[in-house]
Amino acid sequence: MSHFKDLFDTYNWDITLKSIYDKTALEVSAALSKDKLDMEDFKALLSPAAQPFIEEMAQKSQLLTKKRFGNTMQMYVPMYLSNECQNICTYCGFSMTNKIPRRTLTDAEILKEVAFLKAKGYDHILLVTGEANRTVGVEYLKNAIQLIRAQFSNITIEVQPLDQDEYELLVENGLYAVLVYQETYHREEYKKHHPKGRKSNFDYRLDTPDRLGKAGIHKIGLGALFGLEDWRADSFFTALHLKYLQKNYWKTKYSISFPRLRPHSSGLEPKVEMTDADLVQLICAFRLFDEDIELSMSTRESELFRDHIVELGITSISAESKTNPGGYSVEPQSLEQFEISDERSTEEIVSMLKSKDLEVVWKDWEHFENASTS
Repeated sequence: MSHFKDLFDTYNWDITLKSIYDKTALEVSAALSKDKLDMEDFKALLSPAAQPFIEEMAQKSQLLTKKRFGNTMQMYVPMYLSNECQNICTYCGFSMTNKIPRRTLTDAEILKEVAFLKAKGYDHILLVTGEANRTVGVEYLKNAIQLIRAQFSNITIEVQPLDQDEYELLVENGLYAVLVYQETYHREEYKKHHPKGRKSNFDYRLDTPDRLGKAGIHKIGLGALFGLEDWRADSFFTALHLKYLQKNYWKTKYSISFPRLRPHSSGLEPKVEMTDADLVQLICAFRLFDEDIELSMSTRESELFRDHIVELGITSISAESKTNPGGYSVEPQSLEQFEISDERSTEEIVSMLKSKDLEVVWKDWEHFENASTS
């Protein structure tokens, strides 16, 4: 199959969801006894039947993470370049309909923000924009990457989906990774939340990781936005997407993120609540499903939650994040895309990680690839 969409279209959301909820404790036990899990095992670990097994899942997840990644935690930081956006998204502070002051950083402002972040020690940066092709199109992104590439080991972007040749151009200029979240794999719910703009094209977004794989990107980050639809089904389709990509673009690395809907200026309430226990269950399920996958945790979550989850399967964490353009040093007071929950400084997060005997990694994993064998 040349596109994930071909595989995706063979699945029915409601049937998939029912099959997850129908899983039994016996099937959960069977999944926990295996070394290699298939999609049915993953369904079992996502199911309500797995809730009594969360402690066992967490212990196994912790062991697998230590075996593969050692006692290390990768640090990264997001930097918002622009809040201009041509889409209407019901859950986002940058949505076109929100009457907020818009700004896009100039070269001088980008360098000022970078200087602040470099002084903190960051070597992995995530560049984020709203989806505005005219203002923050490929040329703007290419320029931003060229401007800062000498200062970072890894540059990742989270921007509007692009065409394959555009990704190829950015890779040539120093782009390392792209995060692209489907938001929800439920086609009808997706339409409700993206009524206007290029993002309203479900299939084009679904096809983005395929274009990235063909463009030879080093790493692709996947995820769903929890709260728009049932998290169990969305997570199943995220895992299905992951396995398809790993099979077809096997030279590429992959990561999974776990964003839960957070408050912002237009205040969409989650349709389906995902509890802290649910999120722990999901993170551990992903680790058991794939011991090599990088699992990332943003500052959307609370201090207490992040302090615990770093020991259970997460391999990459952000700190001191600002979700507004210029938020670190240029214009700290402008409106954020969503509210941050863990507002501790980088130094406080580093101290917390060290207290748990985790070594902070600023550069790349390659230095620690042999952590489990040495």
